[in-house]
Amino acid sequence: MKTAALTLALCVASASAFAPVAPKRAATKVAVTTYPDVPSARVDEGAMPPVGFWDPWGLAELGSDETNAWFRHAELKHGRVAMAAVTGWCVTALGIHFPGAIDYSGTTFESLGTDPIAAWDALSGAGKFQIIGLIGFLEFHSELAKPHVMRGGTPGKITPLLGPISLWDPIGTMGGLSEEAKFVQRTKEIANGRLAMIAIISFFSASFIPGSVPFIPNV
Repeated sequence: MKTAALTLALCVASASAFAPVAPKRAATKVAVTTYPDVPSARVDEGAMPPVGFWDPWGLAELGSDETNAWFRHAELKHGRVAMAAVTGWCVTALGIHFPGAIDYSGTTFESLGTDPIAAWDALSGAGKFQIIGLIGFLEFHSELAKPHVMRGGTPGKITPLLGPISLWDPIGTMGGLSEEAKFVQRTKEIANGRLAMIAIISFFSASFIPGSVPFIPNV
C-alpha cells in the first residue's frame, strides 16, 4: 500500500512538470532575447525550446494568477525533490555510502545495500519518521514566508533557515551573475527538475514492473 501511494504521488508530481505555469505577466526583455523562437507571452511561464508551451490539460487556465503562482511554486519544489531523489538513487545504486552506523542499534550504511527501495525498507521506523518529519517542517516553514507566493511572493524562493545562509544557494553562486545569466540558470533549474521528475518515476516503474520502461530493464 505504501509503495502504491508513493508511486501515485510521484506520478502526480511528474504530470505537473508538463504544465509550465506562473503568474501571467508580460515576458521580460531578457527572456524574449534568450528564447526568441518562443512566443513572448509564454516565455516567463517556463516554455522553452524544443517543446515550447505545452499544456494539453489546460492547467494554466484553471485559476487566477495566484493559482498559477502556486502551480509554479509546486513545480519548482517537486523538481528539486526529484533531482535530489535521482541523485540519491544513483549514489545508492553505485554503492556509495557514509561510513559508520545510521542508528544507535549499530545498523551500518553499508548493510543497507545498493537497492534503493530495499535500503528505504531497511530503515527503522524512527529513521523514516525523522526524514519525513524534516521534509514536513521545511514545507511548513516555506508556507510562512512573507509575502506568500500567492500574495506576490517569488515562486521557488526559500527563506533562509540558517540566518544569512540560503538553503537553495548556500555559497552564493547567483549573487554575482547578471540578470540575463540568472534567467538562464533559473530556466535550467526548471528544465532539469522536469527531467528529474520523469527520471525518478521511471526508476520506480522499472523497479516494480520490470520491462515497463524502455532501456531500463531492471533498476
